[in-house]
Amino acid sequence: MSDETIKVAIDAASHVATITLNRPDKLNSFTRTMHGELSAALGQIEAAGVRALVLTGAGRGFCAGQDLADLDFTPGAMTDLGDLIDTHFNPLIRRLQALPLPVIAAVNGTAAGAGANLALACDLVVAARSASFIQAFVKIGLVPDSGGTWFLPQRIGMARALGLALTGEKLGAEKAESWGLVWRVVDDAELSATATQLATQLAQQPTRAIAAIKHAMRAGQTHTLSQQLDLERDLQRELGNSHDYAEGVQAFIEKRAPRFEGR
Repeated sequence: MSDETIKVAIDAASHVATITLNRPDKLNSFTRTMHGELSAALGQIEAAGVRALVLTGAGRGFCAGQDLADLDFTPGAMTDLGDLIDTHFNPLIRRLQALPLPVIAAVNGTAAGAGANLALACDLVVAARSASFIQAFVKIGLVPDSGGTWFLPQRIGMARALGLALTGEKLGAEKAESWGLVWRVVDDAELSATATQLATQLAQQPTRAIAAIKHAMRAGQTHTLSQQLDLERDLQRELGNSHDYAEGVQAFIEKRAPRFEGR
C-alpha cells in the first residue's frame, strides 16, 4: 500500500478533482497525519482552479471515522477529544461546507462515526448499493460529532436522527436514499463512473452560482424568512453582474448551450 494516506487526481480537461482516502486496511479511518494530508489536498485543488470535487475511499469502505489506535488511552494522559475535534474534525467540516464548488461524496461500503458525517458534510452523496451509514458513537459512550447532530435532524427529521444516534444501528444505502439522507444509490460497479459523471456535469455549470446556492440553502436553516429574502436579493444582485449570467442569458436568446466559465 502507498504511504500516502490521501490520493489526489485532477482532470484538467473537465476541471474535476478526486480525493481518495487511502488507508484501506484501516477502513480509511482518520489519523492526525491523514488530517494534515487531506487539508493539503484541499488546498491543492483550490489552487488548481478545480470546479467540482469527488471525495471517496479506497478499498471496501468509505471511512470508519477516527482511528482509535492514533489516540492515547494512558490513565491521566488520555487524548482530549475536544482538542482533537477542535483541531482537526471541525475545521475539516467547515472547510468542506465553505468550498465554493460542488463536493460529491462517493460512498463505497462502510461510512461510520465521523466518516458518516464527513459524507453528509459534502453537498451531494452518491452511495453504492452495498454502502451503509452508522452513527457508532453511542457504542463507545460518545455523542455524534463532525456535524452529525446538525446534519441528521435536518435531513431525516428528529425521530429518525435520534433513532440512529441512540441505537447506533446500521442504515443501509437504499433506506438512506428513501429517507432523504443521500442523493442517489447506484450499483457498486457504477459508483465511480456515476460520481465522476455528476461532478463533470456540475463543473460545467456556473460555479459562482453554485457557491451562492450552497451558501443560501445553508443560511436558510437559521434565518427568518425576511433575512432570507434579503440574502437572496443580495446574491442575485451580485450574480447579475457576473460573466456566467450574461452568457446564460445570451445562450438562452440564441437557443444554444451556454459555455460557463465559473466567473
